[in-house]
Amino acid sequence: QVQLAESGGRLVQAGDSLRLSCVDSGHSFSTYGMAWFRQAPGKEREFVAAISYGGATTKYATSVQGRFTISRDNSRNTLYLEMDDLKPDDTAIYYCAAHYSLILNDLPNEYDYWGQGTQVTVSS
Repeated sequence: QVQLAESGGRLVQAGDSLRLSCVDSGHSFSTYGMAWFRQAPGKEREFVAAISYGGATTKYATSVQGRFTISRDNSRNTLYLEMDDLKPDDTAIYYCAAHYSLILNDLPNEYDYWGQGTQVTVSS
């Protein structure tokens, strides 16, 4: 059973940094690929970053490349998203997602499990 819970979202100013966490309360965290997606008001859910089950391979959206870093600690069943140089356009609800696949997929419908989301708001 996969149960994901995000935390860490809050109101910050442009240029600030923030770290999001996603904890899996299940027992198979190290066996599935993970990703972060985000959804802004009135927009579709979009891919942010993905990481392989072992953490060796990552993939980023062009809009966050060089500013965001995805990582995982399998001993703690936790996924992270370190966000630097935040911009107002980064304002969204951020979701973590999991799937049993070796492919770093960037499509929401390829993921089987989702958290409830955490709100990130970046003021200018």
